[in-house]
Amino acid sequence: MIPKPTDAELEILQVLWKSGSATVREVNEALNKQQGDDSIGYTTTLKFMQIMADKGLLTRDESQRSHIYSASVRENDVQSAFVSKMLNSVFRGSAMQLVVQALGTSKPTNAELKQIRALLDEEIKNNQ
Repeated sequence: MIPKPTDAELEILQVLWKSGSATVREVNEALNKQQGDDSIGYTTTLKFMQIMADKGLLTRDESQRSHIYSASVRENDVQSAFVSKMLNSVFRGSAMQLVVQALGTSKPTNAELKQIRALLDEEIKNNQ
C-alpha cells in the first residue's frame, strides 16, 4: 500500500516526477520558483524529504556529497490511490458523479475530450 502523501509532500513528488531525480537544493529551488518567491527554506525542504524517505515515498542515493533523491512511488499509483479514496468517500462509489463534477469544474480541451471519448468507447467495448 502506498503511504498517503501530504499536500507538501505531493509538491515535492511532482518536482521529482518531472525531473526524475534531484538534490534537496534543486527541489527547493523548483518549489520556490513555483511559489514565485523564496518562502520555502532549504532546511524545511530537507526535513520533508528526509521524512518522505523514511515513509518510503523517496529513495536517497548517498554515494555523492549531495544526496540525490528520487520518487519511489509512481505518479499514476498515487493518483489512482487518491481517486479511489475520493470516489468512495466523497462520491459514494459513483464514477459518474466524479466525472460529472470533474468536467463541470474544469473545461477540458478538445484533445482531452477525444481521449475521454476513446477511454469511454474502450470501456463500453470491454463491458459487452
